[in-house]
Amino acid sequence: MAANEQHYTLPLPVFDKPVRLLIVVAPYYRDIADNMIAGAKATAAEAGATVDLIEVPGALEIPTAIGMAARMADYDGFVAIGCVIRGETTHYETVCNDSSRGLTMLGLQGVCIGNGILTVENRPQAEVRADPADQNKGGGAAAAALHLVALSRKWAGRTQGIGFRPQGESIRLAGETEGPSQA
Repeated sequence: MAANEQHYTLPLPVFDKPVRLLIVVAPYYRDIADNMIAGAKATAAEAGATVDLIEVPGALEIPTAIGMAARMADYDGFVAIGCVIRGETTHYETVCNDSSRGLTMLGLQGVCIGNGILTVENRPQAEVRADPADQNKGGGAAAAALHLVALSRKWAGRTQGIGFRPQGESIRLAGETEGPSQA
């Protein structure tokens, strides 16, 4: 049974510059969302990050809001929070798949996102996963965003060996003058 499994959790990264996170939450199940927000905020605070919060109507709007904020606002990372509980129709699959796909597509473009959209069969499963004192999936989503922010900062200044140069073209480094290459 998965509930009895032990899981390794990476230690939170340490930052030398401030980190700003945006939590984007679909509060359809308000109590579940509030627990996940509490876990995300606590994890962000533990890493020294500041947090803003916005609400959207549903889980399908979370990727859109994150995409807009990634283009138009000044955040280092994003935490997606919501809960989808299986119902009687196929709407569950649509919301689960499309919200996840939207977040994945943004992530592949370099947006640092922790996915905390719960996809569960019933309310008790959601309650256990949302509880900061239990599975703390909101805190886990914040930690994932923080880890991706740390990776993006680690790799941000790297330009050597990326891409290609047409044959015969040399690279001129900042501060070098035109002339014969020293290399």
